[in-house]
Amino acid sequence: MKLITWNIQWGLGMDGCVDLARIVGEAQRLADFDVLCLQEVADGFTDLEASTGENQFAQLAELLPDYTPVDGIAVDLPGRGGGRRRFGNMILSRLPVGRILRHALPWGDDATQRNMPRSLLEIEVQAGFGPVRVMTTHLDYFSAELRAAQVAAIREIYRLAVGRSRRPPKPGSGPYAPGSIPTSTILVGDFNMPPDNPLKDSLSLPADGVAGLVDAWLALYPNTPHPPSFCIADQRYGDPHCCDFVWLSDDLVPRLRGLTYQIETRASDHQPVLVELATAP
Repeated sequence: MKLITWNIQWGLGMDGCVDLARIVGEAQRLADFDVLCLQEVADGFTDLEASTGENQFAQLAELLPDYTPVDGIAVDLPGRGGGRRRFGNMILSRLPVGRILRHALPWGDDATQRNMPRSLLEIEVQAGFGPVRVMTTHLDYFSAELRAAQVAAIREIYRLAVGRSRRPPKPGSGPYAPGSIPTSTILVGDFNMPPDNPLKDSLSLPADGVAGLVDAWLALYPNTPHPPSFCIADQRYGDPHCCDFVWLSDDLVPRLRGLTYQIETRASDHQPVLVELATAP
């Protein structure tokens, strides 16, 4: 199973051009991926740099016709002159997609910083080794208070998901049909904090009998710093550093075969990250 996560900055490259075909092409050059997790996908926002307000959720689905597109809208506002303005995450999967969940993350009243709603998009896919929960998110950038609340919410969402997976399913039909509830989990995205932030480490803490998530990079390279994934070409938001991470449930760690930070592309202000899991542990 090959999964790529990437904050695409609505397709805005370091050359000032919005080009979603370039985004898809760069991802395909990195790997023949099964799942593509994207952050900062936009629709209807003409005031984003170089954007015409195009529906990027629809355009990305057209560019990858063999993949199931799933949107995870965090910001949903009236459009100017009709329609809606939408912004958030997206997952495209060529693996069979089961249950889809969209979680709103805490959006508090921190008036000291500008902020916007954030979300966690969760889908279940059928990998070669069984069902897997794939979650992608994009945490608050400006407010440490909101970011901490969002991490706490993700920990609780994961704890409850594992709890459901351990429970014998109750029979039901219609919307009560139990479906598959996997334990195996991949969490990816732009967490907007560096690797040495203690808040990041809290994702690895156990909770009520549920083991914490494992930073895939540290599992493979415990003595090597994370490669930079942000601010490589543009230092307006700091020196080059990593804020895009891959987390695994501990049962997936034996399947981990590779993790690549592609630091050459300039198709976004972030870098794509590839994780590879083997069918056999």
